[in-house]
Amino acid sequence: MKFLQDLNPIQQDAVKAANGPVMIIAGAGSGKTRVLTYRIAYLMACGVPAHQILALTFTNKAAKEMKKRIAALVGEDAGNLWMGTFHSMFARVLRKECVHLKFTPAFTIYDSDDSLSVIKKVMDRLNISVQQLSPQAVRSRISSAKNQYLSPDQAGALAADFISEKVSAIYTEYQKTLQQSNAMDFDDLLMKPIELFEKKKDVLEKYQHRFKFILVDEFQDTNKAQYRVIRMLGEPQNNIAVVGDDAQSIYSFRGADIRNILDFEKDYPECSIFRLEQNYRSTKSIIGIADCLIRFNKKQLKKNLWTSNPQGEPVTVMRCSDDREEGATIVRALHLESHKRKLDLKDFAVLYRTNAQSRTIEDALRKNAIPYEIVGGIRFYERKEIKDVLAYFRLISNQNDEESLLRIINYPARGIGDTSIERMQQHAAKNKTPLFDILAAVDDAENLTERAKSSIKQFKAFIEKYSALRKQMSMSEWTRSLVDELGILPMYKEERTAEAMSRWENVHELLSAISEFSHERPESTLEQFLEEVSLVSDIDKWEGERNAVTLMTLHASKGLEFPVVFIAGLEEGLLPFYSSTIETGDIEEERRLFYVGITRAEQKLYITHTELRYRYGEVAYPGESRFLSELGGKNIERVIMGKPKRASAESLFASDNVRPPALKSMQARKSEEHQFNDTMPDYESESQVQFEIKKGSIVQHEMFGRGRVAEVQGRGDAQKVVVQFDRVGIKSLVVKYANLRPV
Repeated sequence: MKFLQDLNPIQQDAVKAANGPVMIIAGAGSGKTRVLTYRIAYLMACGVPAHQILALTFTNKAAKEMKKRIAALVGEDAGNLWMGTFHSMFARVLRKECVHLKFTPAFTIYDSDDSLSVIKKVMDRLNISVQQLSPQAVRSRISSAKNQYLSPDQAGALAADFISEKVSAIYTEYQKTLQQSNAMDFDDLLMKPIELFEKKKDVLEKYQHRFKFILVDEFQDTNKAQYRVIRMLGEPQNNIAVVGDDAQSIYSFRGADIRNILDFEKDYPECSIFRLEQNYRSTKSIIGIADCLIRFNKKQLKKNLWTSNPQGEPVTVMRCSDDREEGATIVRALHLESHKRKLDLKDFAVLYRTNAQSRTIEDALRKNAIPYEIVGGIRFYERKEIKDVLAYFRLISNQNDEESLLRIINYPARGIGDTSIERMQQHAAKNKTPLFDILAAVDDAENLTERAKSSIKQFKAFIEKYSALRKQMSMSEWTRSLVDELGILPMYKEERTAEAMSRWENVHELLSAISEFSHERPESTLEQFLEEVSLVSDIDKWEGERNAVTLMTLHASKGLEFPVVFIAGLEEGLLPFYSSTIETGDIEEERRLFYVGITRAEQKLYITHTELRYRYGEVAYPGESRFLSELGGKNIERVIMGKPKRASAESLFASDNVRPPALKSMQARKSEEHQFNDTMPDYESESQVQFEIKKGSIVQHEMFGRGRVAEVQGRGDAQKVVVQFDRVGIKSLVVKYANLRPV
């Protein structure tokens, strides 16, 4: 138990409260992961077998890291822990028990694209046009119903309008189609265990007896279905420990219900509560503004975040004229902080509310040859060429998987056209037979050409060949042989395009991933590999080891930390992101999202907003975010970059390359006539000038670098200078605040 000495007194108490329900309210940077890790190690050190502990984490990556830490504390038996995400752990349960739900253990897990494809087919069968109802909206509604644990019948009973009734009908048919395909979607991995436990009490009792202790990380992000299955498994001992921070509940769009953590004490009146309030990550300045901000939320659990870390520098709020200058300003500040703090590029993160905001930031980074990495682009396993190859694996594993069959029956092209496929589907529907079974009876299908029949038979023979070879070859050899016989790699090479070569490289990378998986787990199966890749997330694959600036949304940043953080776009309508129908609860979640972004920063935080921004192809003049006024008067320095712009012809053109000749000449004349008439200082920072500035002086500015004084205007506190900087051009500065140094 010596490892308990690594914890502060409150953390120790939280770790040692082993029995009964426990709620650990863990403020940002308060050592939540350490407490969860040490609590599991403590249970094992007290004699609880690893297989009797169920630990549910937010990402698989977090689970792997925690297992390593636990193994370092108590030994390799940590490998027997049931630890992972809700989806991965309950997929594991379902593989063992799904026969009770009329599925086979080889069931396929459909991702969002697969689900959308099924929904479109169902809508077509029900004669519901995509103009009448958006398939994406239908998928979202079905997912929301599942997260609330509403069956198709229950959703139908609650339908109160035309759209809800149509969605209910689609939902019913959608579930039937999944069952026929021996497939589940992500939400089913949470719903089906509840259905299983309600139908089979003996199965529930088996897992209740097995899991004597349940621990849940990021409890504030659980939905109704997740909370329900936890409560079912926890009875009757209720040895449930939940760890979370209501101030970081930011996933309601995925179905997360903040009431789970807010009402935990009501559901378990006998629970012990521990508040982890000491932040070990950030400076006092950063914690100060975060605490001021979150106090504006009415729905929250009581806590007072504090830190013994140094005060640190004030948080810098920079007002930029437009989004291009915002990108350029971030780059300049990045250069400044890199030199001042001796940091690598991987120590910097730029966070934003929407993915679209990254474009101008990327432009600025590319222009300055600064490498960057975006977290949350197209996931590797969602790329077309990868999904094509995986579809072969999935069909061989589960021949009822109609989505995979339809995806690859004519890939690569083998002369099986859409008309032939449609006639096969009609034949399958008429005979109430799975589509794959029709391949064996293709001679009986009506209106198929002899060429199509021959191609279908060859395709079926290929699938059967590799179904048989699975037992004779290692997984790595088998996958390479299959891909080689498909002939897609030479096909990509022959195209000789950058896109084709990228696909060629990606398929090779997939084969490498399978080899690595097979090497690490020699006894693993194809189904286990398919399950792992179907549940992978952006953060699971992000290593953060490449020396590059990290770009990501605020949602993706949760759980991470960086020495220097930039949060871009603090404007009304963007952060908080809203429409005319936004409600108070939505604003509170947006405030929590901003809070999460702030508390990612360890040493320095920059916040930017613009006066002009291009959104949806239009020029907008957003107001400053209300959240900026909620940060308090302390620990903030405000900076004004550039000259405010209003709706002028020139402001509509982002670069000289796109300005028409007439505007260029007008711009040149204005530059000559009015370059010293800037009424707004470009940069303000609390400082006093220590030398006499004259026209022609060479000066150094902390952010803008070296420049020559072109004009001196006024005297005393109002004195301004116009400086021609080597890197950023002409800037007008108030001498009192500019912190200029002689060169």
